[in-house]
Amino acid sequence: MAREVSQCQRRYHQLVSKRKSVRKVVFAINTTADGFCSHTDGIPDEELHEYFTRVLRNASVILSGRITYQLMVPYWPDIARNQSETGATMEFARVYDSLEKVVFSTTLTHVEDKHTRLVRANVAEEVLALKQQTGKDICIGSLSIASQLSVRGLIDEYHFVVHPVVAGKGPRLFETVKLKERIRLDFIGSKTFQSGVVALHYRKHT
Repeated sequence: MAREVSQCQRRYHQLVSKRKSVRKVVFAINTTADGFCSHTDGIPDEELHEYFTRVLRNASVILSGRITYQLMVPYWPDIARNQSETGATMEFARVYDSLEKVVFSTTLTHVEDKHTRLVRANVAEEVLALKQQTGKDICIGSLSIASQLSVRGLIDEYHFVVHPVVAGKGPRLFETVKLKERIRLDFIGSKTFQSGVVALHYRKHT
């Protein structure tokens, strides 16, 4: 594992040094005040959807594992197609539906969404390949994928959207893989919503 991490980091730095502009890998996640990331414990209001819509507008592809993917698809594409929501929620659905989606799974046999590509390859290898292509940001929409990429030093920016909720249970980062050493981050900015949600934006320290 340590050898693979070192190889990924070396390839990443070689890629960055060769090109002036490299696609960023961006992870944005809702989390409770006690660090849990369930999809059901947050405060899904207009401001929250506006924030995540802005993040997604800067991207052209989003990477997910099977569980997260099946929570999002066909739910959001159906809303975009049927126009069954209004305001910021509808705009989030429209932007999410327009993205290329890459789902990593060894159990799915096919996907019906026209914008989705099913991948069984190594997550880090896929991200390094995507970074060599031109395009907008690469968004990460899954805890398991984000954990694997963080361990390998492949996430450039983090958005931790902290909700004023204490859940006491739920999924967390690094449950599937263990972080060997801390990741130093540089603070970019923050935004406080009327609901009390605070969005924290960081970049990887260099």
